[in-house]
Amino acid sequence: MTMLPPRARRRLAVHGGGGGPGRPSAAWWALLGLVMSGWLLTSGCSQVQPLIAAFDTTARPTAPPLIDLKVDAPDALKPLLEKHLDLARLGLLRSDETPSAGEINRLIAAAPAQARELLQTEGYFDAQVTVQRSPLPSIEAGARAAAAPGDSAASPAPAAPASVADDDPALRRDRLQVVRVTVVPGDPTQVGALQIRTEGELQARVERGDVDAIALQHGLAAVSTLQPGMVFRNPDWSASKQALQARVRAAGYAAVRIQDSRAAVDATARTAQLRVLLDSGPLFLTGPLQISGLQHHDEQTVRNLAGFEAGEPLTETRLLDFQDRLQAARLFQAATVTIEPDPQTAAETAGTTPVRVRLVELPLQQATVGVGVTSNSGARATAEHTHRRPFDWPVIAYNKLEYGQRIQKFSSDIQTHPGPRFFRNLLGLQIEHDQSATDTVLSQQLRLGRTQDTPRSERLQFVELLRSRREALTPLASDAAQSADSGPSTATALSINAHQVWRDLDSVLLPTRGWVLSVQGGVGESTSHGGATGPFTRLYTRMTGYLPLGGQWYSQARLEVGSVLHRGEVEVPDSLGFRAGGEDSVRGYGYRELAPTDASGATISGDVLLTTSLELARPIMASMPSVWGAVFIDAGRAAKRWTSFTPALGYGVGVRWRSPIGPLRVDLAYGDEVKRFRLHFSVGITF
Repeated sequence: MTMLPPRARRRLAVHGGGGGPGRPSAAWWALLGLVMSGWLLTSGCSQVQPLIAAFDTTARPTAPPLIDLKVDAPDALKPLLEKHLDLARLGLLRSDETPSAGEINRLIAAAPAQARELLQTEGYFDAQVTVQRSPLPSIEAGARAAAAPGDSAASPAPAAPASVADDDPALRRDRLQVVRVTVVPGDPTQVGALQIRTEGELQARVERGDVDAIALQHGLAAVSTLQPGMVFRNPDWSASKQALQARVRAAGYAAVRIQDSRAAVDATARTAQLRVLLDSGPLFLTGPLQISGLQHHDEQTVRNLAGFEAGEPLTETRLLDFQDRLQAARLFQAATVTIEPDPQTAAETAGTTPVRVRLVELPLQQATVGVGVTSNSGARATAEHTHRRPFDWPVIAYNKLEYGQRIQKFSSDIQTHPGPRFFRNLLGLQIEHDQSATDTVLSQQLRLGRTQDTPRSERLQFVELLRSRREALTPLASDAAQSADSGPSTATALSINAHQVWRDLDSVLLPTRGWVLSVQGGVGESTSHGGATGPFTRLYTRMTGYLPLGGQWYSQARLEVGSVLHRGEVEVPDSLGFRAGGEDSVRGYGYRELAPTDASGATISGDVLLTTSLELARPIMASMPSVWGAVFIDAGRAAKRWTSFTPALGYGVGVRWRSPIGPLRVDLAYGDEVKRFRLHFSVGITF
């Protein structure tokens, strides 16, 4: 290896230390730098590599294997032995760490016992393990041959420790031996019985007849991963104990611990008797809220979102629901709800524990703009503004303007901050202009009501004044049609409405399991300009389900039903009726074109609606899990009445991608009724 020049070495030895007397001056270091630079320039970069390698431990090569380990075992057990046997780790050693032949012999001799210990973790307590090794191309014999070449009868010289750390690859190949570990696992040990006992506050409440405590204790057995008749595995046993603790902790016993646990294994009978003793500790109760992080909003708003009073059991569900409501309140950027379960402190305060709420508020005002394009509405641009406390009032003012090729909309909402039982009062205004291929609809809505939002449900109750004006774009077919339908139709309705949404999803953003149910109902009176006045009822429901099918396949199904009930001569506002077709409805058809038509051929809203959809999707490639391919079939339409309802069919394939610029969905669908393909897509960007 090329070394530094002698003078440079001496200088490094003298001046390589830290500070204090004798510290080299700046000029001294500059001179050393010049010497080093000159040496590097004259010697070339090739001289530097050995120096770097000398200090780079990661550059040291891994030693070639000394043994070839073969494991003969059932497929379920083979990876366990190949990964955890000490023999399998020899190949991970560096070339300067290769063990001696004696150490290798020790590892081979210990392999059966080690394998049996590993198999016991999987429930095999009577496994038969044998180890066979190929005849070693004796290192000692090689040493004897080197000491007396050509003399097979010569006495062997004392062999040096046969370190197999020679650098000659050929010599290593000669010394490679096969070690075969053969496993006959036998029958696995099964759980014979599972006994779960409790002590502490939980047991005391059970003995006093507390209904909640009794239900908790009786439900513990079902929580365990291991059940009688199942194979006893150490990982499952550990997971079962953790699950039992988590279940008791979630019920408010935050200091629960395992007082004792035993697994009595009878290797002959191949059974395991499991026993767990849980010390629940005290039942923690809700104490005062300790709120931090508020700058503009009231503490009372936070207390209204708690959903519990002081002295109630501090269950995990209560804390998580409180945190979810805070995060969904549109007031806070971050919210955490925690407790510090101290049994001693709880004993001094009659079991109550302070609940700590840490908040980070969202900005008082926030504005966003966005652009997007969909096959339904074409290109669009949006602008939104939110003020979370205008004029220092505890309300949220939200305004949104959307301008698109087919839809132009302005909406303005004012909602109070959450009050008792999570209710908010609201006042809303919306103006929308919607254009289809054959008509335009201009509607104005004014709402007054209240809403109640939780992570799993939404409730909206309101009184609405709605005015809708519809005008046909299609040229009229005849004078008769013109006399009947030429002018715009305008209707006004005053109604009382109730909307409810329930959801149970594994993820709100990307659901793969669960369901969402939306139900709407309203009653009111409609007045058409130049027509009759009368009552009406509007009903609508939509249910969507998600279910994983295995093999990375996921299913999604949707059912949508609606109906408007009124006398024949009464005309309700067009925007209260139904239309189908397009993205998120029946693909393969134009936006809102699956609806009845008037005498002029222009599309109008129907009084009944039925659509359904079934979709199967999966990731296209494992390396790109965010890109999914899908196949689907849709059916349905809107009609004047159920007797004239005939569903239109559409089916096709699509791609879904949660891209960095926003969600992207592209579908190519074939409309069976129109006998042609149609492309559906949507993408949006928010700034």
